[in-house]
Amino acid sequence: MSGIDQFTDEVRSFLSDKLTPELKRAGQMCAGIYADQPVAVEWHRILNDQGWAVPKWPVEWGGTDWSLEQHAVFAREMTLANAPIVSPNSTRMVGPVVIKFGTEEQQNHYLPRIRTGEDWWTQGYSEPGAGSDLASLQCKAERDGDHYVINGTKIWTTHAQWSNKIFCLVRTDNSGKPQQGITFLLFDTDLPGLEIRPLISISGDHEFNQLFFENVRVPASALLGQENDGWTVAKYLLQHERGGAYATGLKMKLTHLKQFADEQGAGGEDPLGNDPDFCRALAAAEIELETLFAFEQNLFSAASAGQSIGAMSSALKIRGTEMRQRVTELVMEAVGYYGLPYQPEARAFRSNVKPIGSDLAATALPQYLNDRAATIYAGSNEIQRNIIAKGILGL
Repeated sequence: MSGIDQFTDEVRSFLSDKLTPELKRAGQMCAGIYADQPVAVEWHRILNDQGWAVPKWPVEWGGTDWSLEQHAVFAREMTLANAPIVSPNSTRMVGPVVIKFGTEEQQNHYLPRIRTGEDWWTQGYSEPGAGSDLASLQCKAERDGDHYVINGTKIWTTHAQWSNKIFCLVRTDNSGKPQQGITFLLFDTDLPGLEIRPLISISGDHEFNQLFFENVRVPASALLGQENDGWTVAKYLLQHERGGAYATGLKMKLTHLKQFADEQGAGGEDPLGNDPDFCRALAAAEIELETLFAFEQNLFSAASAGQSIGAMSSALKIRGTEMRQRVTELVMEAVGYYGLPYQPEARAFRSNVKPIGSDLAATALPQYLNDRAATIYAGSNEIQRNIIAKGILGL
């Protein structure tokens, strides 16, 4: 047996032993991008006990020193097992920038608390007038002695209602180019003058929030990197937010959809799997997912060889998010009117409520609605196409 086969068996054994039925069902019934924080924290701490909570970090901070192939196997097996998807804000976004840009004091303070799940982070990037065009942000921070005083607002702050920390981009200078006057701060979410208001999505779920800052005093020690050079930190962080692997999870979802269509279909009468038009749509999606999978593997091989993938991560983000939307559209077509009831109780963690229709029906509509944003968040696909045009085509 090869080393990678042994590693695969180790991961599968861990998941079989530690991924409880309740956590597995929570992963299956998640309608958002990430698991709710109570689910995510429980699973994150199990991973940390195993030493796998921050596998891509340097070993001295709790990383695993796995090969790129091992990382790919781990991600694949987690997806296939329906493990809850933990928000990347802490471990895959702010953690790496603290490792790269933080002082020794900041690293010693924040990194162990991120690894254990003691601190849970939200992202303060977007504003009502600054989304994909992030450099136009206007949330202002003025230096007052040993503090920054923040006024303004942030929006689409995922899971802020559960987070005790925020990494935040603020405007500290307006004299030069927009990117030159931005500063990156790390601070608590319970400071006086900071208000968190819920934004209920069209799916009916509470994932997002809007934050309002009124003379919020943040210690100057919250500065990460250099004042007015937060854009450098932000660009590095966005490399960890964009891209990622899509194909494995979507292929698994399509397999479940095909099984559902063969068994019952929308109305429980003639199985939808006998409908030639629907079968053609499934086959087309399957072909495109195989193409996406091959593209991901090519990027994986390039990264393994030490090559820079550059703007190709933008291409992956475009195609992956478009296919997310395609698959959820097919699921909605399959479940039909059973997807219309709003069933948060059936999706709740450790719930005993049986869904109307099926598990697939309970998550179909909220996933469909949530994925309308997939081509917008983390830099809209229009912005990603501009990056490709500039970085690859030289336009």
